[in-house]
Amino acid sequence: MDEAWKMCGCDQQRYQHDSYRHFYSHPVWLLNGIYIEQDPISMGHRHSIADSVAQLGAKRILDFGGGFGTLARLIAGRLPASEISIYDPHPPAHGLQACREYPNITYVDTLCPLNYDTMVCTDVLEHVHDPLRLLADIVATVQPGGHLIIANCFAPVILCHLPCTFHLRHFFSWCAESLGLQQVGPCKGSHAWIYRRRADGTINLKKARRREAFAKLLHPLFTRVVLPARPILRGIRALPFIGVPR
Repeated sequence: MDEAWKMCGCDQQRYQHDSYRHFYSHPVWLLNGIYIEQDPISMGHRHSIADSVAQLGAKRILDFGGGFGTLARLIAGRLPASEISIYDPHPPAHGLQACREYPNITYVDTLCPLNYDTMVCTDVLEHVHDPLRLLADIVATVQPGGHLIIANCFAPVILCHLPCTFHLRHFFSWCAESLGLQQVGPCKGSHAWIYRRRADGTINLKKARRREAFAKLLHPLFTRVVLPARPILRGIRALPFIGVPR
C-alpha cells in the first residue's frame, strides 16, 4: 500500500486531488478488501460492529467510507428490513457487484442532513487532512438521539495515515463532544467506540477547533512522556507494598 501511495505521487503534507483520487482508486484497495474478508481479526471487529448496530435496532444506516461493502453486508444480513446507504467517493467495482445481492444496500453520492438513525465510520478519519470538519459533516446526517460507531487509527501504520491527524489519538472523543456527540462506550470486540448525538444536536466546530489546538499542544507530551511511562506505572501499581488499585 505504501508503494502505491508513492507511485501515485501523494503527499502527506498537502492534499492533491488527482494524486489522492488515483491512490484511492488503485487496485491495492481491492487486495486490501480481499485481505480483510480473509483475516479473522479484521472480520471479528466488523462482526462486533454489525452486532452493535443490530442491538441498536437501527433502521436507516449510513456506512461512511464503506467502499468494499463488507460491513454493510454483515449489517444487512442481521437487519434485512433496514435501509443501508454506503457513501464512498471511490466505490470499488467489486464492492458494487457484491452488494447487488442485498436489496437494502444502496451506494449514494450525496449526504442528506438528519437522514439516518445510525452511522458507522471505520478507519476513515485518519486518511483526511481535516478530520474534524469531515466529522462535523457526518454528524449532521444523524438524527438527534441517533448513534455513531466510529473506529479510528491515528497512528503511523501506513503512509496514508496522515500525521496531521495523530494529535487526535488521545483527544478525539474530547473534541467530538463539541460536535454534539456523547461517548456511550466501547464497541466490544472491536477498536470502535459508540457515540450518541445529543438531543440538542449542536455542532460547534469553532469550539472543536479550540480543543483541537489544545490537543496539538499536548500530543507531544503524551507521545514522549505519558505513553512511555505507562508500563512503569503499571509495574509500580503491581508491587505488593504500594497498595495502589490497578
